[in-house]
Amino acid sequence: MKKKRSLSLHGHRTSIALEPEFWQVIESEAEKRKQPLAGLLAEIDDQRVEEKSRSGLASYLRVWALKQVMKSS
Repeated sequence: MKKKRSLSLHGHRTSIALEPEFWQVIESEAEKRKQPLAGLLAEIDDQRVEEKSRSGLASYLRVWALKQVMKSS
């Protein structure tokens, strides 16, 4: 079951629904970096835009989280 979060990214309210396992990876990375969750999500979103990704934010976050897990293995 997906967990929905509402937050502001670059001054715009948005909601993101991800499975709890993906949120766990993202929250853990935010803690490691000592930054707020919204700050990390904004950085990831900026990266998505910079790469001109055709993925929506939720899909991009899933892939990003998977890459983080693969790096630490």
